[in-house]
Amino acid sequence: MIQEPLTLAGLVAGITALSLWLDYRFAPLSKIGAALIAIVLGATLSNLGLVPAGSPVYDAVTGPVTFLAIAWLLLAVDLSDVKRAGPRMLSAFALACAGTVVGAFAGAALFAGVFTNQNAALAGTLTGTYTGGSLNFVSVGRALNLDGTLFAAATAADNLTTGLWLGATLLLPLWLRRFFPAPPPSVSGDADGAGPDAHPHAHHPLFAEVGLSALRIGILIAVGAALVVAAGALGDRTPGVPSVVWLTSLALIVGNATPLRRSPGALQLGSLALTAFFVVIGIFSRIADILAVGIEVFFFTLTVVGIHGLIVYGLGRAARLDLASLSVASQAAVGGPSSALAVAISRDWKGLVLPGIIVGLLGYAVGTYLGLAVALSVRTLGW
Repeated sequence: MIQEPLTLAGLVAGITALSLWLDYRFAPLSKIGAALIAIVLGATLSNLGLVPAGSPVYDAVTGPVTFLAIAWLLLAVDLSDVKRAGPRMLSAFALACAGTVVGAFAGAALFAGVFTNQNAALAGTLTGTYTGGSLNFVSVGRALNLDGTLFAAATAADNLTTGLWLGATLLLPLWLRRFFPAPPPSVSGDADGAGPDAHPHAHHPLFAEVGLSALRIGILIAVGAALVVAAGALGDRTPGVPSVVWLTSLALIVGNATPLRRSPGALQLGSLALTAFFVVIGIFSRIADILAVGIEVFFFTLTVVGIHGLIVYGLGRAARLDLASLSVASQAAVGGPSSALAVAISRDWKGLVLPGIIVGLLGYAVGTYLGLAVALSVRTLGW
């Protein structure tokens, strides 16, 4: 068993890099995404007994490294880009967010007697993750103090459900297209001038080529740390407002109202740190512990995403939105920008690559607020 801290840290870093490389190198794995690959590899090491159940290395990754990931990823969100997504995509994404909220309330009502005092936290966490993807799962789950074992079980269930929904959003456009208006011609056009021979990851947010100097890296680390410290201090002074809310708000302000606007490298550093977090979540995902929580957590995730889907495609048809926009927007909410990218590329909707990434990043910004609001509402209702 590998227990020495430096060796264990090197192993976590190596698995992080391997997950990103597998996502980049193999097209079928790119549909799954680096986050799920990291979880599977981490869980494999853990369940084979090759790494310990607890370590200061894990504490560092799930603590300061994760908060830095949140800060960096939110610094990369440029709110002025929202208009570039277009009214059609923004309408579809609004439906996706509404569907997630309704699904979370339905799940909370159905499973109130199962998760008892953790029901509101679970509903809020799933609202966050199905509004903007994994970043919001982490930020909302931590803010609501989701129980550690339930956190690991919900992570596994979330990733399985996200994978199933990815398959659904790839297949539903084939089955339902005669019931929906045709996508506009721009959807099948090249995105940002990408030609037919462009690398499939040419627009992938994790693999964009970004020139970084030592100075820029130092600034991003310093600013990220300052945001985390400031958010913690504000959270201590305002017990009713979790520090992650302050971190989200401060990072969005700094990223949109200071010279750090469009900071090159922030998205890449944040994605790297978040992938390391998922390696550790995989290590925490011991089969015996997850089974002890029960299959109900998986049914909870299915309820949220199932109702989300009914609202997206049902109300989307009533609003005469096209299937391409609805499918990409749904994946932007459920899986984040990378999942939206996978759907757009797989279905050759090149004109939706950039809009899908933009609304996925927008989901990062709004998911934390929606998740905490749903959790508070569920607690108020006594579910």
